[in-house]
Amino acid sequence: MGAMRTDDGRTTPLAWTLVIPLKPLARAKSRLAEPVTAPLRPSLALAFAQDTVAAVAACPAVRDVVVVTDDELAGRELTALGARIVRDEPATGLNAALRHGERAVRSLRPHAAVAALNADLPALRPAELTAVLDAAAQFPRAFLADAAGIGTTLLSAGPGTELAPAFGGASRARHTASGAVELALSGVDSVRQDVDTWADLQAAHRLGLGPRSAEMFRRSAESPA
Repeated sequence: MGAMRTDDGRTTPLAWTLVIPLKPLARAKSRLAEPVTAPLRPSLALAFAQDTVAAVAACPAVRDVVVVTDDELAGRELTALGARIVRDEPATGLNAALRHGERAVRSLRPHAAVAALNADLPALRPAELTAVLDAAAQFPRAFLADAAGIGTTLLSAGPGTELAPAFGGASRARHTASGAVELALSGVDSVRQDVDTWADLQAAHRLGLGPRSAEMFRRSAESPA
């Protein structure tokens, strides 16, 4: 696990708080086309978030997880998995939600190590997330590019550093320009593989979906187009 140096020179492990934004399920995963029918998309989005949160909660580098959402069903289901729910009071998009979540965390623990993570990582493996967070602990701010090499799936900020999220679209370039260090890691495909399209979901399936997402993948593949 990554470490931080205390005032007396000792090192202590970083224990991360992960902030996960989740839009209302009815509006989620609109780019998932056939064979995923529109009625199944909210259930898929919830399954992705559940498997993501469950994997995060099982990661030894993680102290706690905060989900920023206004969705009542998602809030109940993710609370049952150990997440703390923060209402999306800004309601002005992804990055505003992440900044709001960061403020909520640091209002209680000003020196918390915080990382933003996508909610659609249905193949996420705790050991791979640990490797990413351990690498991120070496830098004030760091990020991991997505599988496509264009976006970002994780952005970290160590104690005393603002997260300054710039997610959405070509966020890899924006996070680089902002001074965050890109983590050049191999063997962490499950942390990179977010899902926007059916091809993304197939790629995540090849990695090994979490149980809820695997069931929804089966239902989607069998549903009439």
